[in-house]
Amino acid sequence: MPIRVLPPHLVNQIAAGEVIERPSSVVKELCENALDATSKRLEIEIEAGGTRLIRIRDDGVGMGKEDLMLAVHPHATSKIGDLDDLEAIATLGFRGEALASIASVSRFRLVSRRPDADHAWAIHSDGTSHGDPEPAPHPPGTTVEVRDLFFNTPARRRFLRTERTEFNHIDELVRRIALSRMGVQVRLSHNGRVVRNYRPAEQPHDRDLRISELFGPDFLDNCLRISEEASGMRLDGWIGLPTFSRAQADQQFMFVNGRMIKDRLVSHAIRQAYQDVLFHGRHPVFALYLEMDPAGVDVNVHPTKAEVRFRETRSVHGFLFSALHRALAETRAGQEPAVLASPGPAPGPAAGSLGGGGQRAMPLATEWSRPRDSLADQAALYAASPRAIETTTTSASLPEASENEEVPPLGFAVAQFHGVYVVAQNAQGMVLVDMHAAHERITYERLKASVSGEGIRSQALLVPVNAAVSEAEADLAEATAERWAALGFEIDRIGRESVRIRKVPTLLASADPAALIRDVLADLKTHGTSGRLEEAMNEVLSTMACHGSVRANRRLTIPEMNALLRDMERTERSGQCNHGRPTWVQLPMADLDRLFLRGR
Repeated sequence: MPIRVLPPHLVNQIAAGEVIERPSSVVKELCENALDATSKRLEIEIEAGGTRLIRIRDDGVGMGKEDLMLAVHPHATSKIGDLDDLEAIATLGFRGEALASIASVSRFRLVSRRPDADHAWAIHSDGTSHGDPEPAPHPPGTTVEVRDLFFNTPARRRFLRTERTEFNHIDELVRRIALSRMGVQVRLSHNGRVVRNYRPAEQPHDRDLRISELFGPDFLDNCLRISEEASGMRLDGWIGLPTFSRAQADQQFMFVNGRMIKDRLVSHAIRQAYQDVLFHGRHPVFALYLEMDPAGVDVNVHPTKAEVRFRETRSVHGFLFSALHRALAETRAGQEPAVLASPGPAPGPAAGSLGGGGQRAMPLATEWSRPRDSLADQAALYAASPRAIETTTTSASLPEASENEEVPPLGFAVAQFHGVYVVAQNAQGMVLVDMHAAHERITYERLKASVSGEGIRSQALLVPVNAAVSEAEADLAEATAERWAALGFEIDRIGRESVRIRKVPTLLASADPAALIRDVLADLKTHGTSGRLEEAMNEVLSTMACHGSVRANRRLTIPEMNALLRDMERTERSGQCNHGRPTWVQLPMADLDRLFLRGR
């Protein structure tokens, strides 16, 4: 066939195939236009899951007659004018494709009025041609009606799911919109019935109410509020405690400059921050808002604008990881969730880490087992028989706090239950502690602090190991030789696509060094950072901590139990064991009274 120019309506339909996947795609594009128009109220009406009708009304700045005629033309936009605007996009929409694409696959009507205009103007489209603008009654703002979606492209219509499924996609999208713009009222109805009505949330209390409405009432009691700022970036939001995780990653919301995104770099940073506290196979819950210079993020890399590309990937990854890692590390058993703010620079990577993300551990003082000065001493303690420590239980009365002394967060020990749990009393009621899980976390954090303080010991391999890598990875290994040395490795480049491993950390003597090096280099190449070495060493330390912690049926004295509680209050991440299981639970007096019908 000869080369020819495609007719405009066919060009628009091809573009619609990229932009308009299903009814929720139409809702997304139209809502983004409304938000760019500084709307404070969105009314979204849906019929038949969006296939019969999508009507979106806003109270934004509106359009005049001339703008209305251009709005439905392809690549007509008011949001960019030159290359400089394209390189620093601060609006949600910018390509000028949405209205033209939607109008080409539906029966389309657009009505808009400026606040200072006497009346509104309306324009119609039947999928191929547009009529001239006509006067119409309408309050200030814009209304877009999309009827019979894909009526002229039946192949696309056949790929749509059931009405319920399509509306669920719209409902989830509206939920994200309500999260992205707290100050905007969002009202959603389906087949004439109001389904969602999110009221404006300008004040912190109102924002908490909206978060509670979107995530459930229990989330605010099981989350940390984040507020961090560094290197021209600011991160705010809510992250769920590790014990408030889910089986699916269905409650994870990330916004960059108000834009909803899904990004592998962001997901990797968040996953790394949770790796030491999250139970296997579980997913964290969060709503995070990253604000940064628009020039530092490229939003023009995906047809639906759902993905972005950061220009300084390592800085963004390090900032996200440091902010979340710090917040999770500072949680301790008995501590109430609070706002964790850092007006200064976010904590940098620990010495010796590859690309950032080192663990932070505070020095621990223990009263119920003898203090150890080195990792070797710790290992000797784990090898000793548990019966080497006194296990006689002695009765003791409950300590009483003086008038000027507050009761500790975890209170005072009362008894040991079935040789597994420690029962304690605090100001709120009763506390139950899993003594093995709690001691496991305490021992684990002490081991990490010991390794960090003494440095990583390495051992030479009897037979050096050669690893085949790509040329780019070999260049990277050669450029980061000093970092590898700080982590206990000695790596030499012996060819264009090969490296030789001469030394490895003592803790990783049984690991496959070639596979580990290849995995770390792949991470560094993709994300600019890697935590695999740290993960591998922490896994060894976690196993040592597990085997070295008190076991079930080990009888503890009251002083030993109280010392365990005080250690938990001082230890980072002590709300979960090394495997992400909870170490303690609070039973308030109100709940206990309810069980026994007291006061009724």
